Amino acid sequence: MRLDGFGILVQDMPRMIRFYRDVLGFEIKEAEDATNVYLVKDGTLFLLYGRKDFEKLTNRRYDYVKGLNGHYEIALYVDTFEEVDAAFHQAVENGAAPVLPPELEPWGQRTCYIADPEGNLIEIGSWNKPYAEKDR
Repeated sequence: MRLDGFGILVQDMPRMIRFYRDVLGFEIKEAEDATNVYLVKDGTLFLLYGRKDFEKLTNRRYDYVKGLNGHYEIALYVDTFEEVDAAFHQAVENGAAPVLPPELEPWGQRTCYIADPEGNLIEIGSWNKPYAEKDR
């Protein structure tokens, strides 16, 4: 099997579309009133599914956490430590909820956390080297 995408079940589709498009720069082709939305960021597919539509599709009800949740994180990478700080401050200024301000971790990565409007965690981090070299 191959990983094809990552889906997020959302309550307020227009708000989440605007956040991922306008605050984090994801490419989104659908309108704000769509029930399923494909997002692309650097070649990675993310999907936003309306909760009620997904429940109808699967004929099940689900429980959803309100506020900040720790079920998963989306990790975004920038090439330099300075870009971590700039991305954090820009995201917060544009509506992201601050969770952890930028800090240098003991393992050498500079990282920070924000949350989207529905409380999903997003990490912005860097090893202070270009993406192509980060795992070397």
